[in-house]
Amino acid sequence: MSTPELLTRMEKTPEFDLFKITGMAERRVADDTADVPEDCLTMAVSAARDCLDRSRYAPDEIDIVISCSISRTTDGRRHQFEPSFAHRIAQELGATSAIHFDVSNACAGMMTGVYLLDRMIRSGEVRNGLVLSGEHITPIAFTAAREMEDSRDPQFASLSVGDSAVAALVDRATDDADVIHDIELMTCSEYSHLCLGMPSDDTGDLAMYTNNQMMHAEDRLSLWPTFHRDKLADDGRRFADEGYDFVVQHQVGSRFIDFMNNVGENIFGTPMPQSLSVVERFANTATTSHYLVLHQALAERRIPKGSKILLVPAASGVVTGFLSATVSSLEV
Repeated sequence: MSTPELLTRMEKTPEFDLFKITGMAERRVADDTADVPEDCLTMAVSAARDCLDRSRYAPDEIDIVISCSISRTTDGRRHQFEPSFAHRIAQELGATSAIHFDVSNACAGMMTGVYLLDRMIRSGEVRNGLVLSGEHITPIAFTAAREMEDSRDPQFASLSVGDSAVAALVDRATDDADVIHDIELMTCSEYSHLCLGMPSDDTGDLAMYTNNQMMHAEDRLSLWPTFHRDKLADDGRRFADEGYDFVVQHQVGSRFIDFMNNVGENIFGTPMPQSLSVVERFANTATTSHYLVLHQALAERRIPKGSKILLVPAASGVVTGFLSATVSSLEV
């Protein structure tokens, strides 16, 4: 769905240029009205099957399944919380002996799932695992288009979302050619009220209310580089010496990505690595955004073998942190 097509759903012609503000030309929208509707569950299962087909593992060899989506729709737009999505996905895949649980951590959900799996593999609790998410979040964009009046409306950020699903299979590294170096997360819960998902105040439809000015204040944007710098310093390391080849910021919008990289550059005191983004084509896909960027960049052969990639979450909560990994054999 193109940005102009989305904006035709507004009652009056908007005075703002959504593409200029966000850099988003289009987004993908799940078809939840079909005879067999697309939803969070069907998309997550599809991504998981595609992931397993590209791996060396059969479903019954998976030790753990972690589902990380914010939205949890089945049968179109029916919301489900029990049984867990991870349980249903594991059953659909045939991973019947796998441990399974859901994680809910806003747009840092997939990063949180990988964080937990990384620690479980390192501790020897599991050998491998599947982390996945299906995000059917465009209903909040349609609610915003029906209800909001101008760009100052707290539903404005809802216009920036798109639907997507991703799955990542993680196992123990055998050498430095493919390895997760660091993954750390931090939550600043005092800011949790700045972005809330709930039924619409006006119609009861699914909605999201965001205080964009407060969310994007400089002290909020500086949380990541300050946290990252201090965690590296604890080990006697510096950002400039880490040798990152690429950085992937959360896909909130092109301006946000530029702001984050600029703030990082100022706090680290060194140029940022090359920034990867798919925000123009796919918009903000919540928990799946970093892994969607990675998938697309690999598919387009934009990441040379042996590249060190930095993923930076930015989630409501507020959650920030970093994941760094060297990628050599991962291909699409």
